[in-house]
Amino acid sequence: MELAPSVGRYTGPPSRAELEKLFFLDDADRELIAKRRGEASRLGFALQVTTARFVGRFLPDPLDVPAEVLDYLAAQLGIADVSVVKRYTERRQAPFDHQEEIRRAYGLRDFGEAEDEFAAWVDARAWNTGDGARSVFTDG
Repeated sequence: MELAPSVGRYTGPPSRAELEKLFFLDDADRELIAKRRGEASRLGFALQVTTARFVGRFLPDPLDVPAEVLDYLAAQLGIADVSVVKRYTERRQAPFDHQEEIRRAYGLRDFGEAEDEFAAWVDARAWNTGDGARSVFTDG
């Protein structure tokens, strides 16, 4: 099965509805983010949480996101200068440590650990809806 090309990455800025639904920082998100010291760390952590929620994985470069995402998250966090996020990757290990914490907090697993379960779900959904496997990735 070939995946839709947009799965696992940004293909442009999210719509306003997507920002409001998937990039809104709820109380649980804010509690985790508040444990970070400094604006760069808080904004970078928020980027990783919401990117994983939106594209379904962590990006190789956690800062490779549309400006609209940065602006939306910074506004929620009260960060006036979004350029502080450039400091997030200065300590190379921080993004990886944050990814591990996000995995634990949200119960995320690496794809390899869930591949068989996911394939069965896609097959069942495609079979039950009659729309085919590709519809799983293109339906809103």
